[in-house]
Amino acid sequence: MLEDSSSRPDRHLNDKVSSRNGFQPAFAKTRSLGRQIAMNDTTLRDGEQAPGIAFTANEKLQIAAALSDAGVSEIEAGTPAMGRSELEAIRRIAGAGLPVRVTAWCRMRRGDVDDAIASGVKAVNLSAPLSHQQITVKFGGSLTRVLAAVKDVIGYARAKGLEVALGGEDSSRAGPGTLQPILDAATEAGATRFRFADTLGIMDPVSAREAIGAVRRMTDLPIEFHGHNDLGLATANTLAALEAGAAAASVTVNGLGERAGNAALEQVAVALQSLFGSVHNIHLPALKPLCETVAAYSGTEAGRAQPIVGKDVFTHESGIHVAGMLRNRASYETLAPEMLGRKHRFVLGKHSGIAGLRHELAYLGFEMTPNEERELLNLVRVYAEKHKKPIPTFTLVRLAAALMDGRAQSAKEPAPAASLSRSAKLEAMS
Repeated sequence: MLEDSSSRPDRHLNDKVSSRNGFQPAFAKTRSLGRQIAMNDTTLRDGEQAPGIAFTANEKLQIAAALSDAGVSEIEAGTPAMGRSELEAIRRIAGAGLPVRVTAWCRMRRGDVDDAIASGVKAVNLSAPLSHQQITVKFGGSLTRVLAAVKDVIGYARAKGLEVALGGEDSSRAGPGTLQPILDAATEAGATRFRFADTLGIMDPVSAREAIGAVRRMTDLPIEFHGHNDLGLATANTLAALEAGAAAASVTVNGLGERAGNAALEQVAVALQSLFGSVHNIHLPALKPLCETVAAYSGTEAGRAQPIVGKDVFTHESGIHVAGMLRNRASYETLAPEMLGRKHRFVLGKHSGIAGLRHELAYLGFEMTPNEERELLNLVRVYAEKHKKPIPTFTLVRLAAALMDGRAQSAKEPAPAASLSRSAKLEAMS
């Protein structure tokens, strides 16, 4: 694969005519939220609930430190009621002195609150079922029992000195007639935030925006949106919820989580930066190493095309795209890789054109005739089809050298004997 072109001092593209904040299409306009957004990362709780993922206590602590370094303001460190090892892991994070708000996830039970206190956290998310389906399964269909539990357990946690967020499980399937009395009970008991959870990932941006607007009319509690990605809309739903007035986003690194996962921290952070300006304290260049750390500890790997952190998101092969970028980077690259501590690169493959090939050859110091360039480009495409990947630099050099050697030899010998056979060229790239 070819080197990162932006790392070469003689290969910078025409940055003078490509302002990221210059021309924008009429339908893509930067908006303003007018407030700071809290990022509540739940990689260590909901992220770890993805099948097969199990962080050690030391890995949890290192991830928490990396989250803190990236500017995350709140970390949901786990579920103390799971047992002693989990409780101790949370205790280590809470006692590490990180400049973050460390919270624990709890069921609406006094015993869970006691476990959270033992873990050393100062804040908890107390989860209560809000939909008819969940209330039926967990509270026998009795809203009265849910209200009693909310009043009792939130009041108990507050009396113990904890900050409390009401976690609204399955909020997206709850009706106003159920949600309003639960919100009122939570507020009266001393809750300081409401987490609206799209637990099954059934929302779209329109419904998310409408729902948050409706909840804001029901309560003065700050709202946190927790979106699942079953329909591939978790990030979009989170942005819509924030634009509708939610104060916090519940996210995970690499979008880890149950089933299809959650809204990805890196996607939400960069989208907020790009679409709304600076509305959070996330240090964007720290996202890639953070994502790599979580990927290593979770045994997962980001897809090549995964937004923000994927290997190929700043890679260009298409001849049309490369030709445009050689004139102006903004023609096919509006998200600056530099803001993420990354670099763009060109590769040569099946869809490459002459402009990209010449650009690479110029860096490598080759001067070829137009006919040689066309033949080399054809060989590049043959290689890409055969090997299902872009051509490596060393193979390109061998092919270019073979073609140029053939030209030099033909100047000394009769043409039939001098021309490089097709089999010889294919031999050079095998």
